[in-house]
Order: sequence, then C-alpha cells, then structure tokens
Amino acid sequence: MPGPIGALLLTGGASRRMGTPKAALPAGPEGTFAARTAALLLRVAAPVIEVGPGWTQLPHVADEGEGPLAAMSRGWAAFAPQPAGALVVACDLPRLDEAVLRALAADGAESRAAVIPEVGGRLQPVCAYYPAAAFVAAIDLVAAGCRAFKDLLAVAPYRAWPADAWADALADVDTPADLVRLGMVDEL
Repeated sequence: MPGPIGALLLTGGASRRMGTPKAALPAGPEGTFAARTAALLLRVAAPVIEVGPGWTQLPHVADEGEGPLAAMSRGWAAFAPQPAGALVVACDLPRLDEAVLRALAADGAESRAAVIPEVGGRLQPVCAYYPAAAFVAAIDLVAAGCRAFKDLLAVAPYRAWPADAWADALADVDTPADLVRLGMVDEL
C-alpha cells in the first residue's frame, strides 16, 4: 500500500516577466495566488511545505533563486519524515482546482514514476506528482550543477498524464498579458 502524499508549493522565483512576485498577485476572495494554492494543497495532501520566502502560513524553506528543480530538492529535504511522494505545484496557476489535484495525487499514489500533466503536447512539470526516487535524483542533479527539469526527466521515469480536459485549470500566468488572457484583469 502506498504511503502518504505530501506537497510542495513553489512561491519563489524572480518573476522577471511578470514584474512583480506572482505569489502575491490577488486571487479574489481567496487572497493571493500563493494563499489560494496553499488552501487547495492542504485539502489533498499532508504535509504541505512552501518553498519560497513565506507568502503563506505553511511551514516554509527558503528558495535560493536557483530555479524550480533546486526548489523541489530543498523542499524534499525539509519533509520529516519524507512521504512516499509529493505533488510539486507552482503558485502561478490561478484556476487550478481541487479535482485536478485529487486526480493527480490518486494517479501518482499508484505509480512508481513521476506523473506529469501534458496539455497541448506540453508537459507541466511544476504541477505534477513525483515519487521519492525522483526527488533523490533531483537532489543529485542539483548537486552536480544541473538546474533544468529536462535534466530530471532524462534520468527519472515519468509518465505524461493526458490533461487537455483540464487545460483551463492548468493555465499558468507568466506575464501581465496572461492575466488579461485569463480574464483576471480587464486590460493592462
């Protein structure tokens, strides 16, 4: 029987294209992007840790600004005890919903490989499930100087999880124009 599933909420990053921290963007009555995503994760996983500067009330570890693979490695090291696997979710998915996370967690719990949503032929590695072995591989890669998720996907088994039906929930925000595209603001 699989063990528990944890979650890492990634709230760090430079947000260069956005011009302001995405974690602090307003998400309506739910507060900020980071607070909204933290609440979703708490409903489907335990423990949940924020990797970033502390935008939420979750326990957190600092993000050293080395990218999401390094953040994933730092977060995994903070779990005590370490779960069988964990969801890794960036805070820039303002339409993410609990149903997607529950389905991903359930599918991940039955897999020995990472389960990464694929929308329109594009993998979504920062809204995915990773088993413990993938985190160990990530830690080794970061120690060797690798920083890209493609490096992890080259060495850790993964399965693309068809998610075109959830494209809206998996739409990420990288620029102010994305906020307009998603109807979160009327204009720039």
